[in-house]
Amino acid sequence: MTDFILTETRGPVGIITLNRPEVLNAWNKAMRDDLVVAFDRLEADESVRAIILTGAGDRAFGAGQDLNETKSFDADRAEEWVAEWERLYHRMRTLSKALVVALNGIAAGSAFQVALLGDLRVGHPGVRMGQPEINSGIASTTGPWIMKEMIGLARTIDLTLTGRLMDAQECHAIGLINRLVPQERVMAEALELAGELAAKPPVAMRLDKQRFREMTEAGFRDCLAAGVRIQREAYASGEPARMMEEFLAKRAARKTAA
Repeated sequence: MTDFILTETRGPVGIITLNRPEVLNAWNKAMRDDLVVAFDRLEADESVRAIILTGAGDRAFGAGQDLNETKSFDADRAEEWVAEWERLYHRMRTLSKALVVALNGIAAGSAFQVALLGDLRVGHPGVRMGQPEINSGIASTTGPWIMKEMIGLARTIDLTLTGRLMDAQECHAIGLINRLVPQERVMAEALELAGELAAKPPVAMRLDKQRFREMTEAGFRDCLAAGVRIQREAYASGEPARMMEEFLAKRAARKTAA
């Protein structure tokens, strides 16, 4: 494993930290692969009864996809990319142990989706969440699936097509943030919640989570099949590469001006 993922245990709770704070914990292939390995290890550790997933730093849980990786994709690489997400999402969906997401900042795009794949989320008033992929030329397939399951079609259309980010109060009001606490209390609250879940009967926990997965499996498989078809068409068009280059250039200009 690289240093992109950090792990530790505190009693019956395993903690995984996304560790690319210099790029707001944006995803690349190595980070996705290492996260699967970290989940595998904690799932296999019988002393661990619940897991916390969080991000390094105080600005972001995750900013989503690292565009420096995807800007050079062609249709074939885009299909491989969908398969990489399938591997991670399937690993998260098949965990037998409760997964608490400690939101220390923004959760955007695929990081928003990963946060929603947790069982419960703890955040603070500065957290923002959403699906801004359209703004950088990335078509959304897994995002609309998980959002529709959680918040319904009307809000899913809003968030997907506008690319707006919801503030913490909106997220809390519609049930995406389960515990809203002061920023300095996020990890403590997550540890308390994970400890409570770790104390639950493990067979019942495993079977409940299994049933949630069964209820949503058809939609998950459909969104992956659609993802291959849609991402191949999108990247073959060249639009994502153009939009990402434009997005990155504007971001660099803002940094230079600042």
